[in-house]
Amino acid sequence: MQAFVYTSYPGRVVFGAGRLQSLAEEVERLGARRALVLSTPEQRDTAARVAEALGDRAAGIDDRAAMHVPIEIAVAARERAQALGADCCVAVGGGSTIGLGKAIALTSGLPIVAVPTTFAGSEMTAIWGLTENGEKKTGRDSAVLPRTVIYDPAMVRSLPAAVAAVSGMNAIAHCVEALYAVDANPIVSMIAEEGIRALAESLPVIVGDGTGLVQADDDALARAQYGAWLAGTALNGASMALHHKLCHTLGGSFDLPHAPTHTVVLPYATAYNRDAAPLAMRRIESALGAFGRGDAAAGLLALAQALHAPTTLAAIGMPQEGIARAAEIAARNQYPNPRPIERAAIEALLTRAWHGSAP
Repeated sequence: MQAFVYTSYPGRVVFGAGRLQSLAEEVERLGARRALVLSTPEQRDTAARVAEALGDRAAGIDDRAAMHVPIEIAVAARERAQALGADCCVAVGGGSTIGLGKAIALTSGLPIVAVPTTFAGSEMTAIWGLTENGEKKTGRDSAVLPRTVIYDPAMVRSLPAAVAAVSGMNAIAHCVEALYAVDANPIVSMIAEEGIRALAESLPVIVGDGTGLVQADDDALARAQYGAWLAGTALNGASMALHHKLCHTLGGSFDLPHAPTHTVVLPYATAYNRDAAPLAMRRIESALGAFGRGDAAAGLLALAQALHAPTTLAAIGMPQEGIARAAEIAARNQYPNPRPIERAAIEALLTRAWHGSAP
């Protein structure tokens, strides 16, 4: 059996229908008395309901969370938390909002209670990201890992089906990269494979025809949340490779939407590593079930198509003339990946993804 190192991280998960009702109790469990509630502008109403549920433990609301966590928004949120005397943050939302909570925690040490409303999985990782001068920088620090995560199907019931589709594909990307990470180990691989399986089974059910809101009962929604939980855990237990580096480059440098970028790039990054990580490819195919189709990359594309998700970089706003620059940025610093990072090959990958050619 392979030798490996596995690091587990502390954290409390409260899972199930109706569990949002325990939010005030969970804040109290942390010893906190004044919680700053974070959200995007679009989820201000949800944040207000959460603040109301907290009662006198709510210090206020900051609804400025944005994609890729622009550093100026992070600085402003830290200053607001300090001004309000907040001793805790409650992040209500997806990766953007939880990312803002992490940016506050990075320098202040304030604990985070995360209430996910998407399947991004950021709530289970110690990975932070900040965008400054058009480039996104990421890092790992245990200080940003949410102390408590509350998964309640009610919090994703109002999610647009189109958002659920790309958010779920984003989560699957975490699992895919964990399976071929340089520091992959049997525990993380088991978690990642189960995460892909849970999401591949539940996403088509809750997304339906891709219009309107998610359509399913609590069991299907909870299974997708379970998959997202596993995906975030897998990402936190292994290193990121080509896929995530490319998505950070495209998002930070071209302001592309986070989850749709992951959705589009995933089959192509997987194909790039196809021959260099055969065991990972077989596990991905198996976990995809009916979508496997004998090839991991083709199976991931088939799943995205079944979810009515975008499948080309052109469709999500990537300028064709930016492909060469993106490849140069992505290849600037070498990092662990099953196949060596080659600038020309990355440019070819992005070109196929821009057109939507077979991966």
